[in-house]
Amino acid sequence: MSAQDTVSQTAAGGDAVASGPLVGVRVVTIALNLPGPVAAARLQELGADVVTVLPPGGDPVATLVPALYEELHRGQQVRTVDMKSPDGAAEMERILAAADVFLTSHRSGALRRLGLDADAVRARHPRICQVDVTGFAGDRTDVPGHDINYQAEAGLLEPGPPPRILAADLHGAERAVSAALALLWSRGADGAGGHAVVALADAAHALALPNRHRMTDRRSPLGGASPHYGVYPAADGHVAVGALEPHFAAALLEGLGLDPDGDVRAQIAGALLEHDAAHWQAWGEERGLPLTALAAATA
Repeated sequence: MSAQDTVSQTAAGGDAVASGPLVGVRVVTIALNLPGPVAAARLQELGADVVTVLPPGGDPVATLVPALYEELHRGQQVRTVDMKSPDGAAEMERILAAADVFLTSHRSGALRRLGLDADAVRARHPRICQVDVTGFAGDRTDVPGHDINYQAEAGLLEPGPPPRILAADLHGAERAVSAALALLWSRGADGAGGHAVVALADAAHALALPNRHRMTDRRSPLGGASPHYGVYPAADGHVAVGALEPHFAAALLEGLGLDPDGDVRAQIAGALLEHDAAHWQAWGEERGLPLTALAAATA
């Protein structure tokens, strides 16, 4: 089974059998909310055994979006530990003793007070690969923030409603996974662990790369300047048209029987109103053209 395959199989008795490149790796996470749990769930998909340690108050997501919390923690060991108490600190030490990866999302000051900052953990557990997910990097690690703040600083927001996609959180989670994999890879024969900090603000900055180079500027083909790349209404629903390359654009116009020397945008708009979005997606797939019906919004 390759790393791209599903990393769990079902044994004859019906129990899940872990498989994948991270089988045998133990991940311990105290990360709450979204980025840390998404990263832990992704490592679990790759075969790792995940132990989630929650404070007595639990994870806010469990109350805010219970179904999301359940999805992200399915198949994990979930323990409640008061790490501020002597007994809880001792229990946390026993849990960390078996860990390969330690994932956190606390501010640096909170980690130091708990004795779980990277230097302290490395002194007691030198094999651990610790990944700290923070809001900002460097001397701003204790500055509070959420996805909306990181996107705002990266220039990804416009005035109006909050973003529907928590892009910085989700990309930051993938960066945390990459950091964990890199640390595990570099641990090598000597078994020495390592430490990485993943800042969600940096993740947002990385997502803004096309914007910084004006790739999605309104004067750019990907920003709306091209009639062959955009969202059009259909008789029912909407269609995303991605016929950006010349051969796609020519095939789209030919397939719809349109005049390439006329008002292409108006012609495409009129043609797509003749059928519903599902029809046009099927029509495009039959012809090898990138047309996709817009799925219903999930929120």
